[in-house]
Amino acid sequence: MNEAINHAIFNTQIAPEIADNTICQTQIVIVGAGPIGLAAAIDLAMRDIKVVLVDKDTGVADGSRAICWAKRTLEIFDRLGVGETMVAKGVTWQVGRTYWGDDEIYQFDLLPEKGHKNPAFVNLQQYYVEDYLVQRCQDFPQHIDLRFGTTIDAVAQNGKKVTANVSSEYGDYQIEADYLLACDGAHSKTRHLLNLDFKGQHFTEKFLIADVKMDAPFPKERWFWFEPNFHAGQSALLHKQPDNIYRIDFQLPPDADDAFETQAENVKKRIQTMLPKRAFELEWVSIYQFHCRRIEKFIHQRIIFAGDSAHIVSPFGARGGNGGIQDVDNLCWKLELILQEKAEANLLLSYDEERIHGADENIKNSARTTKFMSPNSDIEMLFRNSLLQLASTMPFARKLINAGRLSVPCSLNGKSLQTPSPENTHLQSGMVCPDAPMRDKNGKSCWLLNCLSAQFTLLITDSKAVLSDEWRDKLDESITVLHLADDDANDDNSENFIEARYGKACYLIRPDQHITAIWQTIPKHDSITAALHKIIGNR
Repeated sequence: MNEAINHAIFNTQIAPEIADNTICQTQIVIVGAGPIGLAAAIDLAMRDIKVVLVDKDTGVADGSRAICWAKRTLEIFDRLGVGETMVAKGVTWQVGRTYWGDDEIYQFDLLPEKGHKNPAFVNLQQYYVEDYLVQRCQDFPQHIDLRFGTTIDAVAQNGKKVTANVSSEYGDYQIEADYLLACDGAHSKTRHLLNLDFKGQHFTEKFLIADVKMDAPFPKERWFWFEPNFHAGQSALLHKQPDNIYRIDFQLPPDADDAFETQAENVKKRIQTMLPKRAFELEWVSIYQFHCRRIEKFIHQRIIFAGDSAHIVSPFGARGGNGGIQDVDNLCWKLELILQEKAEANLLLSYDEERIHGADENIKNSARTTKFMSPNSDIEMLFRNSLLQLASTMPFARKLINAGRLSVPCSLNGKSLQTPSPENTHLQSGMVCPDAPMRDKNGKSCWLLNCLSAQFTLLITDSKAVLSDEWRDKLDESITVLHLADDDANDDNSENFIEARYGKACYLIRPDQHITAIWQTIPKHDSITAALHKIIGNR
């Protein structure tokens, strides 16, 4: 771990409620100060919602843990104020190479087009991400109360509030809130307190993770091997991280002895076989097994689950942490509307609908990755190896190879909050808005996603459309209009990425930057109102 944060950065203090013998009152209590819980706290604080965040630990994560942060997650982090810091520190990559034995059979580019603020992926150790998020929390002293070294012991709820019994080294007390957000990971104490079980698949395959520090001339790419000569019959993966740290994954047989495999001398032997004559230092070692499971529902009255506490997938494809951040992105604006009494509490049902859909998509892809990497029969092995053999010369075969289908945002098209799209539009309702360079009203270069409202945005990409003052005055006050004139939509290279990606249309965009309705011409107010009421109801 980088020495700059290789210590307990979280201060523990006596809660005032212990001394006063009172109950802590807040709007949201969050359990778990990993990336998901910290991101939720910041998102809610930016929406003027008060949060108490509790976590049993007093320091950042040990080892790199989650390292691959996808473009959509970086866009969310950018909105939360830490995206640029992450990109600056992280290792940016977009090219992946796939090998069979020692032969490269194909490569891919995850972001071949320009005109995007954020890269396809950034590799950055989880301890850095947590550190940046904790620092960002300090910008909201009136909204975020961080309480580390604090354990949740019991939860209870009624129709109006949820109460958590917590303990710390200084004593026990209670926290009462409108909602409790459980972000306490795969071994969630909150989930156990509610007697909720994961359902899904548990695979016997094991992987050994090693963080290795070394000075190597390797490019910033993802390398994946099927059956390499240095690790016969299995798979391996190599990723670069900041500070000359490399993540190496070795597939192990199901009956591998965890204690034996994690012994430093045995890990070093594997790495030396992979990278002979290269000096390195072993930083961190762990073993994991594939899980593709989730709880049945994410909403349990006033207790809400997000991230690994709600769903777990294998690390291949980087769908775990990225999926959890998208949970938060989906949830927080809905909580804001409910707490401000601008929407009914049943808006939370859409969180269940949409994020269960996202979790199931991630679980499906993760399970298919496992089956492709570890065929269960001779027929499956023959099919896999035939595809690998064809991939070097046949592009169609490359699309069928599964070495971890990498995280992409799921579409919400067809879900209950979305208004169906007209035919022949560039985009569909339910999709995440693609970013693009543009200019603001002062002619300054900027990015489209950074210009969207934290509430609802009506994006009009037809620069010739005429918007009368009367039309603007009648628009719902919760909607911000972003009308792109000709000079707004061009970047410094005079390439109109917005027109290429959006065409000339009108888009109603949710606070989480998903498109919720599309019109090919300037819509009438009743159409906009109907689309908005489909989300927040008739209040």
